[in-house]
Amino acid sequence: MFKTKWIATSLILSAMTGTLLMQSAVSSAQTAEQEDRFREMEEFLAVYQRVKARYVDKVDDKQLMEGAIQGMLQSLDPHSAFLDKSDFENLNTQIEGEYGGLGLSVTMEQGAVKVIAPTADTPADKAGIKAGDYITHLDDKLIVGGTLDEAVDAMRGTPGTSIKLRVVRLGRDEPFDVTVTRAVIDLQPVKWKVDKDIGLITISGFSQDTGKDVVDAIRGVERSLGKKPLGYIVDLRSNPGGLLDEAVAVSDAFLDSGEIVSERGRERGDVQRWFAERNFPGDATQGAPVIVLVDAGSASASEIVAGALQDHHRALVMGEQSFGKGSVQTVLPLSRDTGLRLTIARYHLPSGRSVQEGGIKPDIQVPQLSDPDYAKRISVRETDLRRHLVNELAATDKELEEDVSKDPRFAKSAEELKAEGIEDFQLYYAMETLQRLGKNTMRLAKKDDKTPARN
Repeated sequence: MFKTKWIATSLILSAMTGTLLMQSAVSSAQTAEQEDRFREMEEFLAVYQRVKARYVDKVDDKQLMEGAIQGMLQSLDPHSAFLDKSDFENLNTQIEGEYGGLGLSVTMEQGAVKVIAPTADTPADKAGIKAGDYITHLDDKLIVGGTLDEAVDAMRGTPGTSIKLRVVRLGRDEPFDVTVTRAVIDLQPVKWKVDKDIGLITISGFSQDTGKDVVDAIRGVERSLGKKPLGYIVDLRSNPGGLLDEAVAVSDAFLDSGEIVSERGRERGDVQRWFAERNFPGDATQGAPVIVLVDAGSASASEIVAGALQDHHRALVMGEQSFGKGSVQTVLPLSRDTGLRLTIARYHLPSGRSVQEGGIKPDIQVPQLSDPDYAKRISVRETDLRRHLVNELAATDKELEEDVSKDPRFAKSAEELKAEGIEDFQLYYAMETLQRLGKNTMRLAKKDDKTPARN
């Protein structure tokens, strides 16, 4: 009995000693971490004080603090940023308003402004600005080395006024100038029309009520035809994204049920999921064939829609591999007119895959042969941005491009297509495909109607 008590007491003391040692180790680690943090803060303050005291020109505290904040966020990823008053106003414009400008989605690469994509039917698009172009001068003023915000502010302005852009394009020996007249960039994101019994729905962005507008477009197509169309083409090319809720709503318009997207944060249990039927009951098209067009400018919310419909086998995705932005940002207010745009999660498609870096791989890779610069032009994707989030499972588009270059269906030149009256080869190819799919679907439906019922 005594021996048993002695053993039990020894075990309890050993456990207590182990716990104390563990707590001591944790405490030591915390103390070391705090010391490192204080050392880093002291280093920051030392730099701050020396800049204030010794820099060639006087600088105020606000300038230094904003610069320090921007530098901190820029060290994280390309989508996190400090939003000053001007940035806040631009953000609200993108979500719910309109502005005078050119219609360009741009990024900064090694001090130069690089075009991600022009928005369809905007002044920049009509002037021939293309994805991958570099803009080096605005009205003959060099902008290389400046900030992206300064360049964007300069390109925006009163509708009807003009601005000269100097463009550097891969494949051309010399830079060239393009004069573009600013216009009201209408952020109404959804346009639709009917062509050859096919409903063409073009979505240029995901702002407020985009999902509702898509459902209205579907109903408008049916009213215009007076019958069910052969199918729908959802054009997401050069669509840079927007609101997550609207991407869910657009996906919901074509799905009966199932998961659309999940958002996964830093912690393992930090997962939020979105499902169909959250916004609209059932499939608004009643099962009509759907083709989704994407390209290297289709990003973020566009990739959610294309990926969700692809994973549910609800649509055929066609075009080029998409941009590859699979991260989620939220805006955290800091004051009345400043905020913090911070990457807080990655999103995943219904199959569990992430589009980060790899983007959406089309079911049918179709090059834009009607663009004479297509073969020479380099598309800008997430992988080209500095400090982008890494996805080790991401696919590359090199094999896709090699496959397309050998495909005999895609052998015609831009000049040959123009002679045939084909100005948009990807759209033409999608319509040809959808006409075949739609007619086959109607043929099968008629055949089923004639099949005798069995009791």
